Amino acid sequence: MNITEIICQIVRIPHVEAKTASSQDSVIVRIRSDNGLEGIGEADSSPEMVKACIDAPFSHNIATGLRGLLIGENALEHERLWQKMYRATMYCGRRSIMITAMAAIDMALWDLKGKHFREPIHRLLGGNQHSRILAYASILFGKDGKQTADIARRWREHGYRAIKFGWEPMGQSEQLDIELVAGARNGIGDDGIVLVDAGCVWDARTALQRAQAFAAYRIGWLEEALRPDDYDGYRWLRDRSPVPIASGEEECGRQSWAPYLDRQALDIYQVDISRNGFTEANYIKQRVEEIGARLCNHCYTSPVTVAASLHWLCTCRDAFIFEDCVEDSPLRHELTHEKVQAVDGWMQVPDGPGLGVTLDEGFVKRHLIAESR
Repeated sequence: MNITEIICQIVRIPHVEAKTASSQDSVIVRIRSDNGLEGIGEADSSPEMVKACIDAPFSHNIATGLRGLLIGENALEHERLWQKMYRATMYCGRRSIMITAMAAIDMALWDLKGKHFREPIHRLLGGNQHSRILAYASILFGKDGKQTADIARRWREHGYRAIKFGWEPMGQSEQLDIELVAGARNGIGDDGIVLVDAGCVWDARTALQRAQAFAAYRIGWLEEALRPDDYDGYRWLRDRSPVPIASGEEECGRQSWAPYLDRQALDIYQVDISRNGFTEANYIKQRVEEIGARLCNHCYTSPVTVAASLHWLCTCRDAFIFEDCVEDSPLRHELTHEKVQAVDGWMQVPDGPGLGVTLDEGFVKRHLIAESR
């Protein structure tokens, strides 16, 4: 099953807001093979930058675009193809944007493989250990405690027992930080699960002070308290915090994850399939399970990545909760014919071939702003 075509499509909703939400645009990678099948993938990154990584012409043996490396290759050989892409981009990749482009390609290759064998990806990854996973509604904070409480009540009424609030305006002051968390607890009720995503706003000592203050509200974890590169700070914080420490959504590939894993710096490792792909995520899963920590997905884009995340997380032995973005964005809800969202607070794992989702070509056509092949 040889690769004949790689297509990059950028889709964007009409009104993009200045907020930390990656559900407003997306780059879709479509890989076609000589047996008539197509696999789809997605990267959570700057769509135009990912497209450039794939489209770039050959420069020299370790600085080239990805499309030229893959045309004619056997689509089933995902491990070899990952290594080929990594070596051929050493001068322009190794971390971040090039890895996200590789992740989108890897996701599409696994979708193609599942369709070829007529099996869901989770079966090809080794087996489904959870047919459904408890979901948490993932949403941004309100502007203050009252608005955050109102948002919590809304999603509790929609059937979610767990809710995560994130990013701005957290980090402006201690008073507001505590007010936001108190509002979240007030809105969800005593029996709900409150998760807090600080958005990389503090140094380690301030983060510890906040963790101690937030412990009174029984939060399930404190996420992204520090800047992503502060590996020693995370280890220091994890050893002292009264609440579990989570992070990892920015990490792209096993080399990016190594400083966290080697230090055992986190309680919860949050892996984004649209920044790592299945091939790397499977390796990271094995490392995390070896050190006795927990895994969760990160996902704030479209149903394509939601489906991919479900396939991967359900194969994780100790999977306990799933990030379900509830942003009111057409991209989140309309890109695929299938609706991949929690029902009564639970995510059902797809069981169709490959990813188990199909693009709504009408939606893609209406929101398409760029395409290359």
